[in-house]
Amino acid sequence: MKIDVLTLFPAMFAGPLDESIIKRARKKSLLDLQVHDLRQWTHDRHKTVDDRPFGGGPGMLMKPEPIFEAVESLRREQTKVILLSPGGRKFSQEIARELSGQTDLLFVTGHYEGFDERVRIGLAHDELSIGDYVLTNGALPAMVVIDAVTRLLPGVLGDDESSRDESFSHGLLEYPQYTRPAEFRGMRAPDVLISGNHAEIEKWRREQAKQRTQERRPDLLK
Repeated sequence: MKIDVLTLFPAMFAGPLDESIIKRARKKSLLDLQVHDLRQWTHDRHKTVDDRPFGGGPGMLMKPEPIFEAVESLRREQTKVILLSPGGRKFSQEIARELSGQTDLLFVTGHYEGFDERVRIGLAHDELSIGDYVLTNGALPAMVVIDAVTRLLPGVLGDDESSRDESFSHGLLEYPQYTRPAEFRGMRAPDVLISGNHAEIEKWRREQAKQRTQERRPDLLK
């Protein structure tokens, strides 16, 4: 998969995207990830990317000119352009799976009071938000989406089954899990998990996943 990120803060991506699963995916050439500084596509000495909104109001808006020029220089025929902003559809595991089926993504991260509306109209194929809260800019949301999508790419986790039985994979939270020792500080792992009876283990896991979801995230069951 090819992923490009357009941002005002490329240095924010250096640590998170150079470690763990994403690092392995890049090393194995399963992910081609490039981060670009939007200011490269400005033409004034101040590298201006924002201006006051028409009609007044607080804050500044990201100007359309550098974003259009950057996207048009980076995108290819199959590129899907995605904006990261509070106004997008709420990101989920289902959307992560949807995006993992793409071959070429370009994430455009917001800042200030957001984008000039013409960016949405003229460039974006999709718009995503990672939750109902406000962050300083779209860099962190872009990292979250990239991480969630990358781990679903074939071959990234080593065992592709690993991503099929996790929280949200079936619309449920994941069941409780235990490892050795069987008893620790008076807390014992459920006998069914130690029994070796795989049918009973699967039944227990399904029941526990439903129960945990009902208790903690009943909205997922609606």
